[in-house]
Amino acid sequence: MRRRDFNWLYLIGAMTLCIPCSRDAIAQSASTIPILDQPNPMTQVTSVSQFSDVQPTDWAFGALQALVERYGCIVGYPDRSYRGDRALTRYEFAAGVNACLNRISELLAASTVNLVTKDDRLTLQKLQEEFAAELATLRGRVDALEIRTATLERSQFSTTTRLTGQVIIAANEGSFGSDRIIAPRGAVITASDPNATVLYRTSFNLNTSFQGNDLLQVRLVTGSDRATDNTAGFLEPNLGSVLDYSLPGTDGQISLGRAYYTFTPVKDLNVTIGSLLSALEFVDKNRYANTSFRDFSTQALVNNFILAPRPVGAGAVLDWNPGKGAFKLRAVYVAASGAADLGENQRLTGGGGAEDVRLFPTGGGGATGGLFGDPYQGIIELEYTPIQWFTARLLYSSGRLFGSDFDVFGANVELALSDRVGLFGRYGSANYPNTTLGDIKPKYWSAGVVLQDLFVRGALAGFGVGQPFIEAAAGNVTQTNFEAFYNFPINDRIQVTPLIQVITNAGNRNENGTIITGTLRTVFSF
Repeated sequence: MRRRDFNWLYLIGAMTLCIPCSRDAIAQSASTIPILDQPNPMTQVTSVSQFSDVQPTDWAFGALQALVERYGCIVGYPDRSYRGDRALTRYEFAAGVNACLNRISELLAASTVNLVTKDDRLTLQKLQEEFAAELATLRGRVDALEIRTATLERSQFSTTTRLTGQVIIAANEGSFGSDRIIAPRGAVITASDPNATVLYRTSFNLNTSFQGNDLLQVRLVTGSDRATDNTAGFLEPNLGSVLDYSLPGTDGQISLGRAYYTFTPVKDLNVTIGSLLSALEFVDKNRYANTSFRDFSTQALVNNFILAPRPVGAGAVLDWNPGKGAFKLRAVYVAASGAADLGENQRLTGGGGAEDVRLFPTGGGGATGGLFGDPYQGIIELEYTPIQWFTARLLYSSGRLFGSDFDVFGANVELALSDRVGLFGRYGSANYPNTTLGDIKPKYWSAGVVLQDLFVRGALAGFGVGQPFIEAAAGNVTQTNFEAFYNFPINDRIQVTPLIQVITNAGNRNENGTIITGTLRTVFSF
């Protein structure tokens, strides 16, 4: 580096940092634009072309180019602007000078030849002394800011409760193609098409956190009527044809829907305990078929129908993901006698009279109640996600239901063929001894495809098919459920979904022909 480079560097540095003004003007600007008020920190640039607001025709372009590319001591803002046409504070100027001085010191330290004269060194020393106060103040402000930030991070959390809610309103109508509809064991449900209905479900969640990584959830719910307030649920109430979100069906009465607390006692382990929780909110999940207000609404497509005959009650959940790896292990225990409403999610027990498919014992035994008494069940799930686009789950459920022991094996897979196309499938095989139908071994399966961003960004479309209760002792044929839906967002808070359900051989009876229902589902979230 030659001597004239240092003189030139000093002069051009003053021009590029907007200092043709007096010390008083600089001080005045410092009082009006303090550096701590700037929203973004400065960042180093390596080429003058990185500045979006500096053009080759600018009068200071050559000076900037030299300082940036030859000496590397000019910084810009994160949005790649230099903002050379505005006033700057003494603190900003001090920071810029300090960067140049540090760079010059590095160049001098790396040289083996005396490149500058005594006068140049004195000039640099005076420049450093001139802004020593500003640099010291700047360092003090940064230190104070770091202390305040650390204090804020240590004490930033406070107990908070957030209110979220959802309102589902659906218009529903349907018909059947036979003379009458018969229940699985022969009772006549109806001989005429049901009337069109409007159903609703409203829920309010009070989500409270005490430590930042825990959750206390209290949910209040109400509904229009019950599972039979829609065509599918009325004509086929036993084998999973009901619209899932029509439950709990409190007939306009507000009731407690959920009450549980989730916390993390040790790393990678979440524990949930509650007086009212649903096992199927923690296991048997599937990103393509699991949320009845967003994707499929047919109960038999939302979950494995035979896995959890009484999923709601008091209990506990363990969710372990060792090392945040590919494996997750979950365990759920639920005692249904702890539920506020045993009618919620009736599942296999049905909601009608003695002719429904009910897994009650034929004699001896019965519900004893209590946290560890009949009815109760436990579910273990092993989830494996080796790659982002594939997940497989193996499940085992066992328990006691009104004097009858049962166990169920299940599988649940999801596969993303692309960012927009996904496949899902579930399978179940159960053993239910000593029921009103004898010793039965029902099976279940469902499968489908989901298309994301179809026609509209954020939209979701899907088609699914399933057989919820394959058992020769229950009827004379096997029921099959079909559903197609298209969910499109009006905005971030409102989603509208037309859907069609087709049920063949309803209630496992070939006399029932085919049931067809249409629903327009609207979901408001807040």
